[in-house]
Amino acid sequence: MKKIDLRKELAHLWKASAKQASLVEVPAVPFLMVDGRGDPGASPAFQEAIGALYGLAYTLKFALKAEGRADWKVMGLEALWWADDMGAFAAGRRDEWRWTLLIMQPQVVTPAAVEAARERLRERKDPPGLDRVRFERLDEGLSAQILHVGPYDQEGPTVERLHAFAREAGCELAGKHHEIYLNDPRRTAPAKLKTILRQPVRRTGRK
Repeated sequence: MKKIDLRKELAHLWKASAKQASLVEVPAVPFLMVDGRGDPGASPAFQEAIGALYGLAYTLKFALKAEGRADWKVMGLEALWWADDMGAFAAGRRDEWRWTLLIMQPQVVTPAAVEAARERLRERKDPPGLDRVRFERLDEGLSAQILHVGPYDQEGPTVERLHAFAREAGCELAGKHHEIYLNDPRRTAPAKLKTILRQPVRRTGRK
């Protein structure tokens, strides 16, 4: 059986420093995804999305392992964040935030395998939000990234450093703000939380 280690296969995507931002080339990668909007701390849909994502991710993993096709460690949670009016972030208008929650999948996963796992999970548990999960590739390409250490609500200065680095590198912002959560906030003190902040960019030719 094929043993898959996404952390090793895509090791450069997890090499982020808290001291200095860097540019990385991000390949097109398949994800389980759920879209939503509103304050993540007050929205039942946000927690439902997390439950549905993990439920489907584990069902999918164990199904392919039982079939002898592949085995892998279920990856951690990631998220894209944006707003129709990007000033909503600076102003703290969390009810206007939009988000897509993500869990990375190995290339061996197919749409048919996802749908089979969805039906298996529906019969066994049928978590709220299951039908909102979709399977899709995310192709971010050239991106700037940096490691933020500390509470999520104190990311502002780190985001500013990331954007400043992109401009100094002759790039402009070209996609949604991406966060990769490296530890579990339920088991980690806020001051020790580690989050990779990633921003897709495009070269402007000016530097």
